[in-house]
Amino acid sequence: MKLDLVRGLSQKMIPIFVILLVFTGTGLKPTESSDAEYFSIARNIELLGDVYRGVSDNYVDDIDPAEFMYAGIDGMLETLDPYTVFLDKEESLELGELTRGQYAGVGIRISEIAGGVYIVSVFDGAPASLAGLRVGDRIVKVDKHRIEGKELDEVKDFIKGPAGSEVVLSVERYGRKRNKRYTLTRQEVRVNSIRYAGLFGTIGYFEMSSFGNRSADELTRAINDMHAAARLANRSMNAVILDLRNNPGGLLDVAVDVTGLFVGKGSQVVSTRGRDPESEVGYRTTKEPVVKGLPLAVLINGNSASASEIVAGAIQELDRGVVIGDRSFGKGLVQSVVRLPFDCALKMTTAKYYTPSGRLIQKEHDWAGGTRKVLHEEENGKDETVYYTLNKRKVYGGGGILPDIEVDAARFGDYEASLRKDGMLFRYANKYRASNERLPQAGIDRKFLMQDFDSFLKKEGFSYQTEPVFLLEEVKRVIEEESEENASATIDTLMASLHNEMERLAAQERSSESETIALALEQEIMRHYNEDAARRSMIEGDPVVKEALAILKDSKKYRNILSP
Repeated sequence: MKLDLVRGLSQKMIPIFVILLVFTGTGLKPTESSDAEYFSIARNIELLGDVYRGVSDNYVDDIDPAEFMYAGIDGMLETLDPYTVFLDKEESLELGELTRGQYAGVGIRISEIAGGVYIVSVFDGAPASLAGLRVGDRIVKVDKHRIEGKELDEVKDFIKGPAGSEVVLSVERYGRKRNKRYTLTRQEVRVNSIRYAGLFGTIGYFEMSSFGNRSADELTRAINDMHAAARLANRSMNAVILDLRNNPGGLLDVAVDVTGLFVGKGSQVVSTRGRDPESEVGYRTTKEPVVKGLPLAVLINGNSASASEIVAGAIQELDRGVVIGDRSFGKGLVQSVVRLPFDCALKMTTAKYYTPSGRLIQKEHDWAGGTRKVLHEEENGKDETVYYTLNKRKVYGGGGILPDIEVDAARFGDYEASLRKDGMLFRYANKYRASNERLPQAGIDRKFLMQDFDSFLKKEGFSYQTEPVFLLEEVKRVIEEESEENASATIDTLMASLHNEMERLAAQERSSESETIALALEQEIMRHYNEDAARRSMIEGDPVVKEALAILKDSKKYRNILSP
């Protein structure tokens, strides 16, 4: 797509286009103090244009002018932070879909598992759901495009298209002899940013996956629906959990609006500061809260970033709720989107986020390829500066949001991680679903389940290697590459002598994880029948959620955290 966008430009127009971008596209206005800087910019643009023309005209091989220019743009931006990027027409369109939470498609999520492209989620009421597609179906063809060997993003592009147009999916389903073709009419699909909402006793739980244009309204609607569900069950919702784990963020104004659902009107939520010392802008809530006074817990982890950190930081510093989990990612750089010709765009970092107390959210990260430091020495995220909340509680700098209560999330054991890596839980759930129209009312017999799963693993040739065996295999591979035959033979002798011990260790790990594997297998099977029920089961066993529920039920402990 990139190659088509510049094809109509003459070589002489390229430097003019870049100058227009620098002087008008960014909204910067020359002043007397900046004359020297702009002269330097103009001189370097002229140099860039000369190099571009010289290479395009005289290089020993033919040069695609558009591809060459795009490589130059990408090369310049790689010296900055990783969030400053050039977007071609398709990427710009995708950014719009993410912020709107809406796209034209068939209503499925797909993932690559064990070399195949599988449907991992189906949206209720969407074309795919109405046609009978389900979790576990493997896509082998989209229209005339065979999927084998294709990148996942390419497959997504095949499935998307204009609303009202048709797409044909050829699907392989476990246990079915022939692939089945589904002709689907694409429609506008709305992705609700509230991934799951449920009532756990008298506590409402809301899992939020992003911050798009409608996210604040979607959360408001979910909260009101939960109040109504509680009343139907002759109880009331008397506390709230807002789960922002693994939420990468989104729109700044939406983060302010979401915070405004819980804090008083006119509360300071965040401020941004750009290169100009006088460029600070503060953002305050503009409406009365929807949730007034109910105890609140906000869950975060290392993948909670940007808008998620704005919400968590404001809730913490205004002493409106308790923040629980792991320190957040530390993405406190503000991006502005500059529209360019030919439906392209430049997403450029223009400012930094600061919490109400003045904490910088951005944490210093090791960025591959990036050389520009976005943090000054005094804000490099390595200090432990003390800041204070509304109730004079101490909170600390260092980038990201440090929770009030740190709780480790559940971790996969080595054996379970190996099973998941090879897609074994997902693939066995496909097999189970093919043989069972519905789940047994009395629940799944775990003993039979694990025996059948072990048989499935043997049939599929799954092999689990413990860490010592893996390391020995790596040593052997390196030695063989170096042609050390004697040493390789020694390794073989060592591995043979250790074989029984390794088998014992592997069996021990499998045995120690048997209960967690059985539960994970049950939940994966359940997900193939009912995604919401499976999600609820996972939440109920989540140690971070358990901690939040315990604190919200203990009013004295909750108050003591916020007002020590």
